[in-house]
Amino acid sequence: MTSSEKKNNIAAVIPFYNESSTLNEVICETLKYVDHVIAVNDGSTDNSSNKVSENENVTLIEFEFNRGKGSALNAGLKKAAQSGYNVIITIDADLQHNPSEIPNLLNEINKFDIVIGNRLNDLSSMPIQRRLSNRITSFLLSLKTGQKLIDSQCGFRAYRSDVIRSVDTVEQGYEAESEILIKASRKNYKIGFADISTIYGNEKSKMNPFKTTFGFIKILFI
Repeated sequence: MTSSEKKNNIAAVIPFYNESSTLNEVICETLKYVDHVIAVNDGSTDNSSNKVSENENVTLIEFEFNRGKGSALNAGLKKAAQSGYNVIITIDADLQHNPSEIPNLLNEINKFDIVIGNRLNDLSSMPIQRRLSNRITSFLLSLKTGQKLIDSQCGFRAYRSDVIRSVDTVEQGYEAESEILIKASRKNYKIGFADISTIYGNEKSKMNPFKTTFGFIKILFI
């Protein structure tokens, strides 16, 4: 899919927290494949918002303090759905997701209601602890949802907007991405996958392992 072929009422939600070095690049590259970007500042302290280019195709939502990725995603997803976009992409701001692979997700969204990026075809650059946690959580979520979930922890996704309008999420942390899969599956929405690159650099994870694990266990009982 070329940039001239992309226009189909598509928005991208980019939550960010202290990503001043990569944010503008991610936004600019993402705009090659979507109609609008909704960037959500989750209380950054590094002036990340100043990196958001002034562009009529970019909307900036700002939180005064850090609420968590789930809260930022929820705000952006709801804004996109309320604005009438048919498909909503979620992509991280730290370049762990390659915007040029957005078409991989879009090519599958006509078959499914949610499409998740699958990084598991190339595990060479994925830290061993991430591989283990991903396999465990994907297995447990497959049991919970009744659907085969390959890479359930990947945040590079495409959603049909009716999923966002009908599924209400409440979790504020990283577990919100699992919560939406559970609640969507209960409404019989179909979840699919599209292959993407596995990208890990020297960036420091903002994830608190204990808090994230506790949050995940909690949502298994919803």
